[in-house]
Amino acid sequence: MQFLSDMEIGVMFWAGDDPYETIRKLKAWGVRCGQMGIPGDMPLEGAAARWKQALADENFTVVTVFAAYIGESYADIPTVRQTVGFVPPATRAERELRTLAVGDLAAEIGVPGIATHIGFVPEDQASQDYAAVLEMVRRVCDHAAGHGQTFALETGQEAAPVLLEFLLAANRPNLRINFDPANMILYGTGDPIAALDTLAPHVLTVHCKDGDWPPDDAPGALGEEKPLGQGAVGMGRFISKLKEIGYKGPLTIEREATDPVRQRDIAMGVDLLRRLAA
Repeated sequence: MQFLSDMEIGVMFWAGDDPYETIRKLKAWGVRCGQMGIPGDMPLEGAAARWKQALADENFTVVTVFAAYIGESYADIPTVRQTVGFVPPATRAERELRTLAVGDLAAEIGVPGIATHIGFVPEDQASQDYAAVLEMVRRVCDHAAGHGQTFALETGQEAAPVLLEFLLAANRPNLRINFDPANMILYGTGDPIAALDTLAPHVLTVHCKDGDWPPDDAPGALGEEKPLGQGAVGMGRFISKLKEIGYKGPLTIEREATDPVRQRDIAMGVDLLRRLAA
């Protein structure tokens, strides 16, 4: 694995059928690293060997492997509550197995961390759902620890103090946070810079993503994602705060749009981050 510079710019991407083609598209933006998402329906057999070889041949570094799950939908906030992550009881068992399998794949490739959206942390800490999700997170952490890996929870679907309390309750040293400032805005859960102050000691990786707040006249709607630098995050203050808290990890651009918009916006994002991080 190559040496990465402090705050090196990377891109969040989803594993495709051809690892070489996927990696070469990423390198066209002038980046050397990224976070790789594994779609919920992607067959895992043989995938690690293909990706390990391609990453070595192309000298590209994956810093985190993200797990996604069949049946998830981000259509609006109520749908996210019902379908995403570890929270829906009916899919917990299969999603736990899938997460462990993604962790095994990441270990085989040589990636030091896995991550996911666990969904909205249940508000009632005395509930069965809260206890079940907490124990599931602990089991994933323990499995990851067996590979020497971290397990990161992504921000956004609850306020920072709620996520911090859950993280402390889990009490696992390899449980960390992938901080996404736009998610805090898109879900209407709080100012991302204040949230970063709250969660700073536990932040392992970040997404550089932008967006606007949910509309006041549409209860349950998510905010709208925007090109980097054109939303409410304030990328200048976000990068400044990362420097202030001593963050030195990658700046991973995430843009959830279809091509050619995604291609254009990531290219602009790379240029913006180069200026801000200099």
